[in-house]
Amino acid sequence: METTHKHPPYLMIWLYLAVLTALELGLAFQLPISRNLKLLLLMILAIWKALLVGLYFMHLKFEKWNLRILAIVPIPLALIFIAAGMSEHIW
Repeated sequence: METTHKHPPYLMIWLYLAVLTALELGLAFQLPISRNLKLLLLMILAIWKALLVGLYFMHLKFEKWNLRILAIVPIPLALIFIAAGMSEHIW
């Protein structure tokens, strides 16, 4: 038996993505804060945007948990790459 789901509010998600992109641009070019804090905030915003795209445009919100886990598994590897990139200037 196939279940149907309500279509996500694509326009609202698009507006959220546009606002988050504007925040990223403002953060990257306007705020006089430390480089590491700026990178951390930009990464958080990027992950938030990726989650919105994955959940709504790729319809992962409406899938079973085993498919969601398949999409979540690469996140630790991404965090390792982020940590390596942020600590690169220390060495």
